[in-house]
Order: sequence, then C-alpha cells, then structure tokens
Amino acid sequence: MINQLRLLFLLFITSSSMHAQRINGIIRDVSTKETIIGAVVTLKGSSTTVTTDVDGKFEIITDASPPYILLISYIGFEPQEITVADASTVVSVKLKTKEVSLKDVEVTGSRISEKQREAPLTVESMDIIAIKECPQTSFYEALGSLKGVDLTSASLGFTIVNTRGFNSTSPVRSLQLIDGVDNQSPGLNFSLGNFLGCSELDVLKVDLIAGASTAYYGPNAFNGVISMTTRSPFIKPGLEVSVKAGERNLLETAIRWSQIFKNKNGEEKLGYKLNIFYLRADDWVADNRSPTPDSHNDQKNPGGYDAVNVYGDEYYSTSDFSKQPVTNPGLITYYRTGYREKNLVDYDTRNLKIGAAMHYKVKEKNEIILASNFGNGTTVYQGDNRYSLKDILFFQHRIEYRKQDKFFIRAYVTTEDAGKSYDAFFTALLLQRASNSNAFWSQNYRSFWALPGNNYFNRERNFPGYPQPPVFGVPDYQNLYVQYLNSINPFLIDNYYDSLLLYHSNARAFTDNIDNSSLNQRPFFQPGTARFDSAFAAITSNKSFSQGGSRLYDKSALYHIQGEYKFTPSFMDILIGGNYRLYKPKSDGTIFSDTSGRKIKNYEFGFYSGFEKKVLDDKLKINLTARVDKNENFNLLFSPAASLVYNLNRDNIFRISFSSAIRNPTLTDQFLYYNVGRATLIGNITGYDSLVTIPSLIEATSGFININSLVYFNVEPVRPEKVKTFEIGYRATLFNHLYMDANYYYSIYRDFIGYKVGASLTAYHSFVGDQINIKNIFRVAANAEDLVSSQGFSIGLNYFIGKYYSLSGNYSWNELNLRGSEDPIIPAFNTPRNKFNLGFNGRDIDAYLGNKIHILHWGFSFNYKWIQGFLFEGSPQFTGAINDYALLDAQVNKKVPSINTTFKVGASNLLNNLHYEVYGGPLVGRLAYVSVLVEMN
Repeated sequence: MINQLRLLFLLFITSSSMHAQRINGIIRDVSTKETIIGAVVTLKGSSTTVTTDVDGKFEIITDASPPYILLISYIGFEPQEITVADASTVVSVKLKTKEVSLKDVEVTGSRISEKQREAPLTVESMDIIAIKECPQTSFYEALGSLKGVDLTSASLGFTIVNTRGFNSTSPVRSLQLIDGVDNQSPGLNFSLGNFLGCSELDVLKVDLIAGASTAYYGPNAFNGVISMTTRSPFIKPGLEVSVKAGERNLLETAIRWSQIFKNKNGEEKLGYKLNIFYLRADDWVADNRSPTPDSHNDQKNPGGYDAVNVYGDEYYSTSDFSKQPVTNPGLITYYRTGYREKNLVDYDTRNLKIGAAMHYKVKEKNEIILASNFGNGTTVYQGDNRYSLKDILFFQHRIEYRKQDKFFIRAYVTTEDAGKSYDAFFTALLLQRASNSNAFWSQNYRSFWALPGNNYFNRERNFPGYPQPPVFGVPDYQNLYVQYLNSINPFLIDNYYDSLLLYHSNARAFTDNIDNSSLNQRPFFQPGTARFDSAFAAITSNKSFSQGGSRLYDKSALYHIQGEYKFTPSFMDILIGGNYRLYKPKSDGTIFSDTSGRKIKNYEFGFYSGFEKKVLDDKLKINLTARVDKNENFNLLFSPAASLVYNLNRDNIFRISFSSAIRNPTLTDQFLYYNVGRATLIGNITGYDSLVTIPSLIEATSGFININSLVYFNVEPVRPEKVKTFEIGYRATLFNHLYMDANYYYSIYRDFIGYKVGASLTAYHSFVGDQINIKNIFRVAANAEDLVSSQGFSIGLNYFIGKYYSLSGNYSWNELNLRGSEDPIIPAFNTPRNKFNLGFNGRDIDAYLGNKIHILHWGFSFNYKWIQGFLFEGSPQFTGAINDYALLDAQVNKKVPSINTTFKVGASNLLNNLHYEVYGGPLVGRLAYVSVLVEMN
C-alpha cells in the first residue's frame, strides 16, 4: 500500500510538472563579455517578467507552448527581441550599447536581483562591480558600509564582520561560507575574517544574511551568514592581474587564470582556474597605555598601573600597601614591570592564498567540481588575550556534483596547522616567571623600600606639614586616627610627587636587576637584548605550560558532507537536504584535553526541508522551513522558520518572517584545557561540582582563615545557545529612481554560553586552626540562566541619477534589553546603538565631445561612515569604551579599454581619523593605495 501511494505521488508530481516549461538564459555585454545584472526579460504576450541575477542568468516558467518571444532590455543598451523555439535550449544574448543620452532611468535596471527583492530575510549584497569599485582597501572591509553590518579590526590582517549585536573578536555566532563551504578554523570554530578566504579577483558576489538563520544554513548561523561565491572558470576566462601598493608598506598582488575547453560540437565542457594572492604590510600597532578598567590605579600612581597593551603589570594584592600608610609611607600600590605588546608580537602581516579548481560539465547544467585552497600567513588575533598567529597553515579540499538550482552533493575537508603561533599575554607572564616569581619580586621591592638607607618617608616625617599622629588620650581618638591614616598618602602625592617617582623608580630598578642564582632570581629580560631574544625564542617555541611555553599547537581537522535536492512540481517547490560533520581536534594537550594518548572526536548531523509556494496570482510567496540537528554530546534540536512575502506590485514588496537558530558549543566550550598561569580555562560537557566563589575565598583568607566563609557552587554541563527572531520588512521602488529596503527585528535569546570562575580546593579544621589548600583556579564554560532580548531597525536607500550616478545611504539602530538580568554570563552586546553610511558613486561617466557621446571610463566612489560610541567588553584585560568615530573612504578610477587596464587611487579612512574599533586592539588610521588591474579575457 505504501509503495502504491509513493507511485501515485510521483505520477502526480510528474504529470503536474509536465505542463510547466522552463526557459533559461544568460545575458552579456557584447563588447566586454561581462554578464549583465538586472536586465529585464519579458515573455511577450504574458505578464511574466524577470530580471537577470548576479550571474547574468534568468529563468522563466510558463505553461505556454513554444515558440516563445522574449523581450530583453537594459539601461544604456539596445533592446532585443528574440524567438526561442525549444525551452530546453539555453538562451545566450549579447546586448549592444546605445549611443544616446539617457535622461531618465528606472530602478528596474539596477543591480538589485529579483531573488534579493523577494528574500524572506534581510539580505545585503555586493556584486562583482561593487567589489571592483569599492573605495576601501579590500572588498571584505567594504562590507562594513552595508546596512546593519558591524565591522571591526583587531589588526590589519584580522577583520570581523557581524550583524544584530553580540559582536566579538571571536565571531563564533556568525557563519562564513565560500561556495557553500564553511570557512571556519577547525580548532577555533570561527572564521579568521578573509585571512584564510578567497582572492578578491575571484569573488563574484557576497551575500550577507542578517539574523538567525539555522533553518536555512545550519548550526552556528546564529547572528548571520556571510556567503561568498567565486567565479566559475566559464565566466570571463583569461588572465587577470592586480597589483596594489600603499601606506604602511602595503603590497598586494593577485593573479587569476582560467581557461575553458570545448568538445567537437563547440560546447563548453571543461574549465579550470588558478588563483594566487599575496599581501604584505606593516600591521597597526596596539600600544594603548591607558589603565584598564580593572586597574586599581591610574597613570598618576608613582608605583605604576595596569595598562591595556602592557602585559604582566596586573594588580597583585601582595603589592598593595595603600591601607598601611604608617608602616609603609609612600609605598602605596606598586605594579610589576610588564612587557609592551609591540615587543612581543610579529607586526609584519603576511598572507598567501593559493586556489585551484576544475569544473567539468556532464550536461549543460550538471557539473563536477574539484577544488583546493591553501592559506598561509602571519597576523594578530584578539580573543581573551592577544595572539600572534605566525606562519599559520590552512588547507581545504572540496569535491562537488551539482545541477544549478536543482541539487548538489558536496564533501570537503579542512585542516590547519597553527605553525609558530603563540599567546602574547601568556608569553609576558612566562618571561617574568623566568626572571623572578611575582611573590619574590613584590617582596624584594618592598624590602628595598624599607632599607635603612632607603626608608625615604620614615626619614622625612619631620618635613613641614607632614601629618602627625594623634596624641594618645585625645577624645574621639579612633576617628582622628582614621583621618590621619587617610591623609598620609594624599599628602605625600600632593607634596612629594617628584620624590615618590624617583624613589619608586629606584626600587623598580633595584628589583628588576636582582641576579641571585641560588634563589633562582634573574634580572628583567630587557627587550632588544640578546638575553630577551633567547628567552623569548625558548618560550614561544615550547608548546605546553608544563614546558614553560606559550606556543599554540593545533593540527585540527574538519570533515563535512552535505546533499540537497529541489523538487519543482507545478504546485510547490520542495527542498530537502542533510549534512554530517566530524571534528578531530589535535593539540597534544596545549589547548584541549587531549593528553596521555586521548584522542578527541566530535560529530554532528542535521536534516532539513523547505516548502515554497506562490498563491494569489503569484503575489504571495509562502515559505516554510524546518531543520533538526544533533551533536553527539547534546540533545536533538529543532529549528523552524516561516515567511510570507507579498508582492503588492513589482515596486512594493512586504515581508514578515519568523526564524530560529542554535549554536552548538564549540570545541573549546566542550574540551578546552588551557593553563594561562593564574587560572586554567576548561570546557564543560560533564559538569563540575564543589567549586568555591572567588569573593568568598578572598574573604575566607583575609586575616585569620575561616573556612565557614567559603561559598560553594556547581556548574551544569554546557548546552547549546538558542535564539528566535521575528522580522518585518518592506522593499520598494519609489518615483522610478529610488530603491528602499527597511526592516525591524525582535530577537529572544536563551542559554548564552559564557563561563564561571571558581577555585578547586580542600578546606579542613586542624588543631592549629582552619586550613585551605588551593589546587587550581578554573574558568568553566557555562550557560546563562536568564532570557534577554534585542531589537533593531534599519533602512537602506539607493537613488539612481541617470545612467552613471547613484546616491546611497543606510541607518541602523540596535538595542539590548537585559530585562533586569544581572547574569554575568550574558555576553557583551558590543554594538553601537546608532550608525549610518552615506555614499556617492559614479561609473563609466560619459560626455559630449563634438556633438557625440563618448564614454570616458572614469569612475569614483565615496562613503562616509559614522559609528556611535559603545562599551566593548572582550575580557578583563580588554574591556573599555569605544568612542564615536567617523570615516571617509574614497576612490577614483580610470579604465583604459585599449590596454584592458583599470587604474585606481583610493584610501580607507582618507582623513586619517585615528580610532579604536576593539578595546585592546590598535589605533586604526588611514591606508591609502594605488592599484592597477589588467584583464585579458
């Protein structure tokens, strides 16, 4: 019976689809051979009208019988009328440029595809033209000018793209795809910007989908998806070379070569492409020496303070004598001599990317693809600490069989090697430990201060005005004594500040230069000396804490297979798919808990199905999607999505959607075991019992030990994050010149992943009193208990002026609602409340010369960005205010068709407005450049 029902269903689908014919085609510029985006294709004698997509392709579905007459038009080109006798034939059309002046233009000829207009979610796109003409130094940086997009630079080589809040320099809540392949680092579980991505010459388009998207793209599409599509070798085969040079010793070179082979019938069958990209530049230097928010003192303190980009100068309670001014007058609080980041990391940014792909057409639309990509380089990455990613290696191999818009099966493997990468912050701590322990350093400093010959302010108690102790027996003695204690340090700072600076400098110099081998105490390793270089090399080459090293050993791998099929019966489009993924981390115990021969594996799989149907004369599009995902360590999770897109007419489109997303705990959330000296960071898939809160431990050990003051707590196993989002939007073409896209969203989050800090210890009573033995301080992955919500609004406008110019602008507003929660695990929002972009662009500008129009091939682009200040919370070391900032990016270009070359002069941050984009990161300034692009197609 079941088989009979299946047969009937298949017969029904077949019979329904037999009536529908699909006419497919591609439209190109006859002179440049480039595909034309946004050309209008109308089936004559019907109301069916479509526009070409970013690949210049179109598809018309009709119940009519052949022959078909197509009317094709595009702004600035001669319209064509062609006859199609057979729907199975792929239509190839080449349009000729008009030699007339166009005073009026309709947005229907713009680069906004029909697919983007009818997208159920907020989608921002950059096509190949926008990529070539962006004023910023790279197309990836140019994504920051799109509506609702936050872009931050932790270094010149590491740029982060985010949407909808909860921004982080470890962007685990965003998914980045290149040709459908996850671009994440297998060990870190997030993408390193475009550092290990694709060459700009090879990028065809970039789609940025904002918001929760798991139902459409799988786990970890939590805040959004960055989907990059590269150019097939069948698109513009030939040689392309780009050279870019600029400030900060910038030199960028890219080469793309593609070639196609035809069979004896003249059909394109085999194509291949090769890409080489190389970048070198002097990175921005992170040298913020202002005090961290956690610093107990500021720059005025004679004994120092905890600076943002100085490591090893953190506060220690054993060096705080601010409450003991009588026994240690003037000592106040002092900080150990730290190391500036610029002496610890490699700022010589290098990036090499090599890619190769072969495409074989089994049929007209069926392709087999083999592709490999290699990435290598050096840059600076910021997480909880700052890390020097040095000589990192990245390999990715893919095999895929697909039919465009019908099905695909794709398998790929990604492997990485951390190379000589290391933790800069931890390196500073190990350098200090190699010279002296913190306890001995603090003791030596105080001992020098208190020596009879150096007991500075004990000798100067008779200075005029020096506060004198109260006389015994005076009424209210207790209050007078408190006033006396509180007056000593301020008095010394106000009246003997220069002396304090000198005396603390003497104490520091003495302590930093102690050389006592019997006590295992060595002088401070001064940067620039052979001693420093030797110790630094030893520390950064050893790969574990037990060996006294800070090197990151990571040779992790990711394996993934995914399949998808689209059924297209006449009554509905049906999509089904599934995927399986295997993580194999390998760190030899330096990052993960894979020690003593233990090998870690983690797998996950998912299935999804989508249904799309148009009703009400194709005006209303209904989309329903459902997905289930299972990670071996967590429960099965369901992610539904639904949307309604209503075409009031071609110029007015309304949409409403519900979407959901999950984020599985990363490998670090599950298996991390990373000792940073003062604490051990650990993953948590089993839970932890009987940890002690740090405040209660401090209280219990202040003065006489009292174990009754200890507060114990447990941590449940970590679980996935979840979000649900409701969104409404409106897209419209107004006055034939203005395109508008506006949306509002509201999201509800639960189970955010963060961490809890506690001490593992033993405590007991003894005959000599209470005893506490601290085993370790743990930072354990954990989930927030409270719900929070966020909301936002954004609007984008594009105004087209004639054929060559356009004005653009967008505004975004985002807000986090904590609902009264004080849960410290709720991640930082790290997002400006308000931001906007204003742009003005021109391309292929023409002019009247001798009563005839001549295309001058000049172009330009300007973009002004304003970001409202916000609090950036990265880690205890890297939490602070980001001030308002504004940037002007600009470029002017000239194309010389006779030599197939485009010259471009531009600058990111043209006015050199020095600003921070992440707290703890570098000051970012101007980066001007000159580029030359040669296209031999």
